[in-house]
Amino acid sequence: MEAYANVLLYAIPMLFSFVILEAGYSWCKGTRVFRSLDTISSISSGVANTLKSVLGLTVFIIGYEKMETHLAIYEVQASWQTYLIAFLSLDFATYWSHRLSHEVNFFWNKHVVHHTSEEYNLAVALRQPISEFVSLFFIFMFPAALLGVPPEVVAILTPVHFLLQFWIHTPHIGKLGVLEYIIVTPSQHRVHHALNDIYIDKNLSGVFCIWDRLFGTFQEELDEEPPVYGSTRPLDTWNPIKQNFAHLLMLIRDAWYTNSWWDKLRIWFMPTGWRPEDVQSRFPVRSVDQHSLVKFDTRASPALHAWSWFQCVLTTLMLMHLLLYFKEIGFPDLFIYGAFLFLTIYAYTALMDKDKNAFWIEGLRCLFGLAIIWYTADWFALPALRWVVAAELLISLAVVGWFVRESTYVNTENTKYSTLSNSTG
Repeated sequence: MEAYANVLLYAIPMLFSFVILEAGYSWCKGTRVFRSLDTISSISSGVANTLKSVLGLTVFIIGYEKMETHLAIYEVQASWQTYLIAFLSLDFATYWSHRLSHEVNFFWNKHVVHHTSEEYNLAVALRQPISEFVSLFFIFMFPAALLGVPPEVVAILTPVHFLLQFWIHTPHIGKLGVLEYIIVTPSQHRVHHALNDIYIDKNLSGVFCIWDRLFGTFQEELDEEPPVYGSTRPLDTWNPIKQNFAHLLMLIRDAWYTNSWWDKLRIWFMPTGWRPEDVQSRFPVRSVDQHSLVKFDTRASPALHAWSWFQCVLTTLMLMHLLLYFKEIGFPDLFIYGAFLFLTIYAYTALMDKDKNAFWIEGLRCLFGLAIIWYTADWFALPALRWVVAAELLISLAVVGWFVRESTYVNTENTKYSTLSNSTG
């Protein structure tokens, strides 16, 4: 995990730099593909996912190393051919894991956050899950394991494969000619993020589009059908923690309230979005299409925008601190720091949502942070920081209290949030 943390120290500034460059380009071109709170939500989701990953909070049902040890029929040495086979295998596994997420109710929960934004830009690529605690991904690496591709080759290529899917989340690159038949392009991935009927659950490949063309899930972007982004069952929240667990909570609730024992069992494995008829009539959910979607917006004041950006940047800097001092902080303090940062993200995005409980959530964060300082006389390997953090916690609580007391804080149009989601393709 320490090596992974070191890689992230370089990857995070690079990805954020591209987001800033795209935002600047968009501003110069006069196109509005970024919205302030939506972008903060995307970045916050990326921070939360990074925390989950670096703390090793995902359990793989079958690890690749173990599978390769027991199933390999060849013993191959690392060469360019080996790397090519491994990369194609990763892409194949990505396609089927991704397709499973779009087609099975239970697995949609780990992917829904990536489709929650109603914009399309590089920041959306940062919307990665924290709700995937059990992963089936490496089961689809069976062909590579059978051929004896070394685990170290897979370990090197996995982050590379992920980063190569970052650039396709942009509206500023059109169709790329012959490359449209070889790789996944921004045009193809715009289709994937659209809720238009013709686009839903299409273009599921990671790097090479051959899988979509081979398995019947390819759809070209049509000039007469501009993509409309978002979920067919909007979540109406900026909070990435809520976004990650909304679908799972719906499944649990529906399984509990349905009168059919058969439905209680099969709801988890039915197509994404399926609900028992009795709970669907008792607990109807709002559904939209490309014609009826109205983008979620809490109409925040300039002061709230500025404060939210401050909290987002501060949280990102704290994440960088955790990565930089990963070894010195050590376990279990890394988990304590991670819990504090998760709570921080929940707190300031609750404020962005204009949640009536935002002050109490911020109060809990303040108490948690002050308790860490009190018991350790430290702030995670940097003792001098404890006074700065303590001051920030108290000031933050006062600022949030001021926002909540403002008569314009509560937005009556957005005081109720959907806790449901559906496949958006």
